[in-house]
Amino acid sequence: MAGETERQIYRSLREGQTRYTYFLLAAAGAGIALAVNQTHNSPLSPLQIPLAAAVLSWGLSFFFGCKHLGYVFAALSWNITLLQVESGTHPLVGEHPQLAPEACPGIQEAMERHAIKASRWGNRQFRFLLAGGILYVAWHVLEMYARTGH
Repeated sequence: MAGETERQIYRSLREGQTRYTYFLLAAAGAGIALAVNQTHNSPLSPLQIPLAAAVLSWGLSFFFGCKHLGYVFAALSWNITLLQVESGTHPLVGEHPQLAPEACPGIQEAMERHAIKASRWGNRQFRFLLAGGILYVAWHVLEMYARTGH
């Protein structure tokens, strides 16, 4: 019973984390689309430098989010492999149960390494999304200031 409850909690946590990542990916894409939409008839101007930096930040956020998902999926794949080895159902190790104690530490290390990388990419995704938002607001304030005639 406790094992099933843990699995349900883990599944819910993983689904929430994945939704969060996809939300950040969508927000970065929406930011880029907004910037393009707001400037499609505008000539190039030095006043648009903060907006260009915002678009670059959002693009990096999108890239980092994709990298994050790749490492999450790799960590989950290693997790499944570890569970198969431990339960004796892995296609290669299952036939040779004496190999399981030797295989598990390496699999755990790979899983942890991918999880750490996923976390780093996820943090970068969020930071660059936030930086893009700040740069976008800075551009907007600069544009408003320029329209006042100063």
